[in-house]
Amino acid sequence: MSLKLEGVVKKYKDFVAVKDLNFTINEGEIFGLIGQNGAGKTTTFRMILDLQQPTAGTITFQNKPMKKVNRDILGYLPEERGIFPKMKVEEQLYFFGKIRGMKRADIKKEIDFWIHRFDLEDKRNEKAETLSKGNQQKLQLIASFIHKPKFLILDEPFSGLDPVNRDLLKDAILHLKNEGMTILFSSHQMDNVEELCDHLCILKRGVSLFSGSLLDLKKQYGKIKLTLRSDKEKSFFEKMAGVVDVKEEKEELVLTLSDESFAKNIFHEVSKGNFIEKFSLDYLSLDEIFKDKVMKDDE
Repeated sequence: MSLKLEGVVKKYKDFVAVKDLNFTINEGEIFGLIGQNGAGKTTTFRMILDLQQPTAGTITFQNKPMKKVNRDILGYLPEERGIFPKMKVEEQLYFFGKIRGMKRADIKKEIDFWIHRFDLEDKRNEKAETLSKGNQQKLQLIASFIHKPKFLILDEPFSGLDPVNRDLLKDAILHLKNEGMTILFSSHQMDNVEELCDHLCILKRGVSLFSGSLLDLKKQYGKIKLTLRSDKEKSFFEKMAGVVDVKEEKEELVLTLSDESFAKNIFHEVSKGNFIEKFSLDYLSLDEIFKDKVMKDDE
């Protein structure tokens, strides 16, 4: 066990930012904390890092209260970025390594590795303020984990990155996991969470709607996403029992069912002397589940 939250509450006078939050992050895993803006994600991160105190409940890391945890084994990329604009890239990374107690030779080794991996070789001696937004983001990312923390928190790490740099970051996160690092991150991009996370917690207005494995979350909904390609029109399926929604995606129709049991009758009806090229039943994506579970009531 790495990190455990039990009954965590955070109040600001009469406003409850986080209510009775419980989850466990196991050592060496990637855990996603997702929710809309104002859901309580950043507040939770700050309590984990002991930057704010919970109103109630406990937070422990490796069975120790956060107050007794050595700060140098933690890493944090805040959503509000904070680099030194006038300081050069390499100089800045040496500074962050030094304040974490690293030896200069060890800092150099990490700088060389990550600058090469993030394609910043020609930016070593440039001031941070001259970098593109994406390269500034990569600089701050390196600064957050240059000291090889045991536990790393990344608050919206993909924000502002183009698809190429998002892939670079995904590869970096998986590399850190393979090195034994435990990672907690938030993202509004559900495909990133679905691709990277072992487990997740969904927050809405400070309340946990779900905490557990992604597969368990999908199983709660069942296999209700039906993708098919046939000679039947959209209107044919819209009138069928159990069909909640029908969307056209390229040359396919994607049906959302109220229950997977309706798929058998749909197959029976559509196959009566008709052409069927594809008939595939699957779980909803995390993005679809998130919209149903979190955003539906707000629309």
